[in-house]
Amino acid sequence: MNDLWVASGHLFCDRDPAGRLLPTPDLWRAFLARPELVPPEEACDAELALHTGLLADPLRAVPPAQVAALADADARENWQVFLAFRDRVQAQPTLEAAWLALFRGNVAGIPPLFLQMLTHLVTRAALEDEADAFALRAAELLFRPQRAAIHQGATLLADEEYLDARAADGDLGPIGRLLTEAGAPPREVELEVLSDELAPGYRARSDAHDLALDIAEGRPGQHGLARALERFIRHVMGEEVAIRPVPVIEDRNWTWHVGLDAEATAIANDLWQGRPVQQARLARILWLGVLDFAEPSRVLPRAAGKPVYLALAMDAAQRVRMKPQNLVGLPLKDAEAGA
Repeated sequence: MNDLWVASGHLFCDRDPAGRLLPTPDLWRAFLARPELVPPEEACDAELALHTGLLADPLRAVPPAQVAALADADARENWQVFLAFRDRVQAQPTLEAAWLALFRGNVAGIPPLFLQMLTHLVTRAALEDEADAFALRAAELLFRPQRAAIHQGATLLADEEYLDARAADGDLGPIGRLLTEAGAPPREVELEVLSDELAPGYRARSDAHDLALDIAEGRPGQHGLARALERFIRHVMGEEVAIRPVPVIEDRNWTWHVGLDAEATAIANDLWQGRPVQQARLARILWLGVLDFAEPSRVLPRAAGKPVYLALAMDAAQRVRMKPQNLVGLPLKDAEAGA
């Protein structure tokens, strides 16, 4: 079987008996190789020495005075942020525990790139042995921004970075044009939508992020997203859940919901609080799901025995920015579940 999302860096990690990820010095070397941390040509000798020393021993303690000695103020801030992030991650037993601790705590000041890289890694571990290509493609939403289009009964999602990388090309074809921003230059390569025929080859091209996904009602992608979320919640949070897609929420006793992105959160909050929501805004909801816990005793009394509704939406610019950290808002008694 072809490997999956090699670019996540999961090969630089060890695993504990439960399959959770253990960071190694090589993983931190991968972080240090990022262009954001590689010293520029004009960097001072102190910054070059700091970077070189960390490449040799990524886990070594760095005295504050060594960072303070850097000539450039931006460089000092960058290294302070990276070292604080490294130390917070290393303080936890696994990367999954670090992900939970960060998002249950305070991520202010941590670059979104670092959080995205961490989410990429733990998602990769969560989907380790998943055979369903539609669930795998749907799981990309957890760490890759998408662009959406609704056309002829399809609800299409395509990787935003992939589309942007084609901005100087010719024509992506009719599907690609639907997913590009208005006024963008024409593009060259026809965008393929994941299908039963293409599914066997997904893993081999998973790092290209070049397949669109249809999450419309009744399509495999709709159920793939439910499966991906089940796997992520089980692996990272230690909770067995069952998620089923639904076309609408019709529940007079609607008690708990989790928006999977900022737009869905705002719309669902307004609906739950009885505020009017214009149809055009409501139409931004792309996917709805109902989550049930396998172990009811783990659930807060207010939500016990009641479904939890999940929602995913696009914003006004047709972008989808899933925030898997919103799942820490599930109604669980023990906030440290799965840590």
